[in-house]
Amino acid sequence: MIKNLLTHPLTRGRDLDSPEITQIHKKIITSKPFLKRIYLEWYKELLTEIPLNVEGDVLELGSGGGFFKKIFSDVISSDVIFIPRLDVILDACHLPFSNNIIRAILMTNVTHHLNHVESFFQEATRCVVPGGVIAMIEPWVTSWSRIVYSYFHHELFNSDIQDWLIPQGGPLSSANSALPWIIFGRDREKFNSLFPEWEIQKVELMMGFRYFVSGGVSLRSLMPIWSYKLWKSIEEGLQSHMDRLAMFAKIVIKRNF
Repeated sequence: MIKNLLTHPLTRGRDLDSPEITQIHKKIITSKPFLKRIYLEWYKELLTEIPLNVEGDVLELGSGGGFFKKIFSDVISSDVIFIPRLDVILDACHLPFSNNIIRAILMTNVTHHLNHVESFFQEATRCVVPGGVIAMIEPWVTSWSRIVYSYFHHELFNSDIQDWLIPQGGPLSSANSALPWIIFGRDREKFNSLFPEWEIQKVELMMGFRYFVSGGVSLRSLMPIWSYKLWKSIEEGLQSHMDRLAMFAKIVIKRNF
């Protein structure tokens, strides 16, 4: 009932797999000052992870709902469904690029939508140059985020699945918000065994409250933009407790060979 009351009017009753909803999400992100500030912060975090000592292209997956290209114009923007003004329409599990041509793959809230995430990592191994990275901002599982993702989020949350597959569905409605934690947290040793070419360099927990009070892309704003710094200060003061409070993580993996 509370979730229904808080649902953003632009997303109410919309088909999650329609191109229109992706463009609506983009409109919501850019029109909600609190949420836009979060995305700007995330984009800056991803920019710092692009390696400067190797050559190659920078690819963003899931570009349709965001505005990363306005921050970094040299990125190849892409999505799984047709959205105007994107550079490429692609399936992340079948990347249309030559071997060893990409130095960074950047993603914001994308990994937990990949139906066959192992196929994606295999493709990334083929396309990313040694020394290149995959850098992502993704949901993370903590005591607090379990509550938020289970009761207030519009996507499936299941941290108990034993494999890395998510239920089949549309390109955007298929999701499991717990998947990044399953891969890089619970099943970290499995990832290292399956993909020895890659080294997990960073799993930095973040954003305990700001995303929630922003309303994200599916709920109304719960806080005004003037409170952003206050909420950020609260999170900084609680940084040592992010293992229980974080809703997101910045995850960086590097291809060593």
